[in-house]
Amino acid sequence: MNGEWLRTGEVAEAAGVNTQTLRYYHRRGLLREPRRSNGGHRLYPPETVTVLRVIKVAQRLGFTLEEVADLVEATAHRHGRPDGGLRARATAKLAEVEQKIADLGTIRETLIQAMDAGCDDLVACAESSRCPLPFSDPDGGRHAASRQGEGGRRGAEGDPLHSQS
Repeated sequence: MNGEWLRTGEVAEAAGVNTQTLRYYHRRGLLREPRRSNGGHRLYPPETVTVLRVIKVAQRLGFTLEEVADLVEATAHRHGRPDGGLRARATAKLAEVEQKIADLGTIRETLIQAMDAGCDDLVACAESSRCPLPFSDPDGGRHAASRQGEGGRRGAEGDPLHSQS
């Protein structure tokens, strides 16, 4: 970028996004208001390309657009502070990612146990004492097999297999 103002298509192409994405990010407040040419075209400063690349990388790292907006806002208003809040936010995001990895490990183990137990039909499996799946009884208790302690972590509160998400 040579310091010249860029039109919407030029910014989008340089950042590797489409023009609809650029406009969407603008509406979401992730980008500063562009200047207008005499012909009414939006003109963006070259650093907009960097901001767009940052947004896309942050999304790939698992940050939501709302979280990205907070990061961009913190950076824009840091007033000489060396940290725009990335370290704290990255630490929190890392904890989320590690929890998701742990949850996926639990799901993986339970699926392997279900396959090893020969579960081929969910209804039949739910009625079997060999079933490793964490079914709940109508009274809120765990599946009989889970209460008997067969197979490890099944049925634990906070288990990803019990969450609604």
